[in-house]
Amino acid sequence: MAKVAFLGLGVMGYPMAGHLANKGGHEVTVYNRTVAKAEKWAAQHGGKVARTPKEAAEGQDFIFACVGNDDDLRAVMAGPDGAFHGAKAGAIFVDNTTASAEVARELHVAARKKGCAFIDAPVSGGQAGAENGVLTVMCGGDAEPYAKAEPVIMSFARACRLLGPSGAGQLTKMMNQICIAGLVQGLSEAIHFGKRAGLDIEAVLEVISKGAAGSWQMENRGRTMNQGKFDFGFAVDWMRKDLGIVLDEARKNGAHLPVTALVDQFYSEVQKMGGGRWDTSSLVARLER
Repeated sequence: MAKVAFLGLGVMGYPMAGHLANKGGHEVTVYNRTVAKAEKWAAQHGGKVARTPKEAAEGQDFIFACVGNDDDLRAVMAGPDGAFHGAKAGAIFVDNTTASAEVARELHVAARKKGCAFIDAPVSGGQAGAENGVLTVMCGGDAEPYAKAEPVIMSFARACRLLGPSGAGQLTKMMNQICIAGLVQGLSEAIHFGKRAGLDIEAVLEVISKGAAGSWQMENRGRTMNQGKFDFGFAVDWMRKDLGIVLDEARKNGAHLPVTALVDQFYSEVQKMGGGRWDTSSLVARLER
């Protein structure tokens, strides 16, 4: 059992912290900007509530975070009441936010100056993956603290791997989102095409999902896309944030991502349709207007 802090109890962080307490058996202290949500979590899972990230980090072996973006992450880590100011020497920070590789490297350096370690560890699997404790975790950082953190991370994961130095986890998550963007657009176009051709879409998907066209997206979202249902977790607004990070990194490293840039614009059209909170499979909706 470890002493663990968890900063950020959104749709992902709330169940992830729960798995740390229940499945992992760790002693968990939580912080959330909305204190009522932290108190609700503590009542449900038997943990403690901290009023600031600094207070949450005090005396902890591991400090997890899952917040909105780079600025939110800097605030909870290095702000006036940030976790860096409360952490003991030797503490290990595990950041599950999808953020830039730049902020990961920045906080890695800042943590080392405090005698701590920082691992960027973004996750994939969406709200359902968080609730079921089967997330995929992509990590960047130093090998020794990672080895200590991995068994704790596995409380809410089905796969976890160190992929390189600081920033490598975030860069891997960017690859993940590039793949998803292209897959969802291709599936959207196929469903749209099949409808126009008068085919039985569910029957077609049942057949082609068993061949080379098959994917997680087709198996889990093909039918609901055909039905126009888009309330399955990971929102378009969040995907656009992630793709913005991807495209910014591509400008820095010289990668050419024409399809990703195009799909990002398609998602902006979905936002204009009022679909910012629809899940990412809603790309098909813009084809059927």
